[in-house]
Amino acid sequence: MRSSTSPFRRVLPVAAVALTAMLGLAACSSDSSAVPGADPTSSSAASSLDDVYKNAVVADAADILPDSTMAKIKERGTLIVAEALDAPLLSQQDPANPDDVEGFDADLAKLLAIYILGKPSVQIVPPASETREALLQNGTVDVVFNTYTITEERATQVSFAGPYLESGLAVAVKADNTDIKGIDDLGGKTVIVGANTPAVTAVPEKQPTADVVSFATDPQAMQALKQGRGDAYVQDFTLLASNAASDSSIKVVGQPFTTEAYGIGLGHDDEDFKKFINDWLLKIQKDGTWGKVWDATLGSAVESSTPDAPEIGSVPGS
Repeated sequence: MRSSTSPFRRVLPVAAVALTAMLGLAACSSDSSAVPGADPTSSSAASSLDDVYKNAVVADAADILPDSTMAKIKERGTLIVAEALDAPLLSQQDPANPDDVEGFDADLAKLLAIYILGKPSVQIVPPASETREALLQNGTVDVVFNTYTITEERATQVSFAGPYLESGLAVAVKADNTDIKGIDDLGGKTVIVGANTPAVTAVPEKQPTADVVSFATDPQAMQALKQGRGDAYVQDFTLLASNAASDSSIKVVGQPFTTEAYGIGLGHDDEDFKKFINDWLLKIQKDGTWGKVWDATLGSAVESSTPDAPEIGSVPGS
């Protein structure tokens, strides 16, 4: 993990960990290349994000509409976010400092908190794939930053701001596997997928003879792959690249075979909050913040240039 002395990098309340334990929810989350590159602990990456935090945009008082979700968050003083604690480069808890959670999703969540509150006060509730809609519907969380694929079906239950990131499904195997080189090699194989993820339907569509086995969380799916309970694990490229960057026993093979857009999950039909977050996304894209966060997190583990941020509202359901 990156190391930094900036106060902006050490602000996750201890209460978030307590809430996590109380709820007993498992973490789940999701890149654009699987080849480890720059060291994510580099001081240059850390200092670049320190500058981003110090200069983060804050919403005008007029943007916090009375009786809105934004106003309720501001009054509470904390943004409650569904995000993982165990997804390297996305939202990873530092074992040496449990109050510190870093990565693309985690850093964007803290920047959204600054936009609303003027400070990066975030309380985390780690979701499983199948609990994200419920967490929004029952008001447990304000937003979901969890590589949450935008679909029209999900958009009947929750709303999505964004998309804020694009990726696609890819294939991971054990590092010593030389037979599987991508989705075309999964016919007749046992394929691990995450429950309630696009892989559940995408794998049978691409490989009807594959035997699909689902697991509730990414750590469970990874464990199953390493134990040989499946030949391959199909999940978002971003998550698989993060896993491969931190675990040399697996590798990502081939290129993504789908395109997926990730949104920030919100309560259903909360149009004011959706517009508010979309306006924030446009601002951090325009001022370069989005690209700097990508470079310091996901970009530190892939061999590729900084991608363009997705166009807001560009996919059905957004």
